[in-house]
Amino acid sequence: MVTGVHQVIVVDAANVVGSRPDGWWRDRPGAARRLLRQLTALQERLEDTEIVVILEGAARSATSGPDAPDTADLRIVLAPGSGDDTIVTTAAAITDAHVTVVTADRGLRDRLEPTGATTTGPRWLLDQLEQP
Repeated sequence: MVTGVHQVIVVDAANVVGSRPDGWWRDRPGAARRLLRQLTALQERLEDTEIVVILEGAARSATSGPDAPDTADLRIVLAPGSGDDTIVTTAAAITDAHVTVVTADRGLRDRLEPTGATTTGPRWLLDQLEQP
């Protein structure tokens, strides 16, 4: 965890990538790489905040190979199975910071409620990524 963190943003990468019909389904690892690059830049702008990105399925390969982005202080968790299960486990394990999970998945939002995490939709994160 980044020193002095007061907030952790957990990103449901599949849900965020899937929220924009930009052809991501033709290249899931490529779409995940683009998101990781954007999140790395956002992480550099934020203070007292750590970004944790959950990658599942084919998107997990975005972190390896010659096209893998330099993700600096970004924390990446590769889901061994269900991305939703990994998001819930990750959010529940963070006890020393405020946790916000970025997802539009209503079922996942319901599962996160007992962890104390708040949730917000992908639009909020996309707006953050578009700021200079």
